[in-house]
Amino acid sequence: MTGQVTPPGSPRLAEIFDRLSQQLLDEHPEDHRGRMLSSPGLTTAGRFYAFVTGHDLVVKLPAGRVAELIATGAGRPCAPARRGPMREWVRLAPDGEDDCGAYLHEARAFLAATARGCRQDQSTRGA
Repeated sequence: MTGQVTPPGSPRLAEIFDRLSQQLLDEHPEDHRGRMLSSPGLTTAGRFYAFVTGHDLVVKLPAGRVAELIATGAGRPCAPARRGPMREWVRLAPDGEDDCGAYLHEARAFLAATARGCRQDQSTRGA
């Protein structure tokens, strides 16, 4: 993804995340803020799809997309202490607010689609 590079003195990633989070919450009132790995994050359908830690935006995406982002150097594996890499999570250093927003929307769309699929599977099991 390309976007406007955050120049020195611009808001930090946490501030950008906070601002974009509020926009997403306004668009999707069913989403919520929460804490994941002691960091501020966003949930939909009760599951996290993004959080910020240090200088990284961490998002949940399909495993193939995560592998692509890591292979191109755009992302790094998300591997919490004492655990191996999480195959559907990637650490990113977005080039500014546009990139950060694009990754957040991509992660939310992935998780929302996954949640819809789970609900549909559960409703057809009882039939």
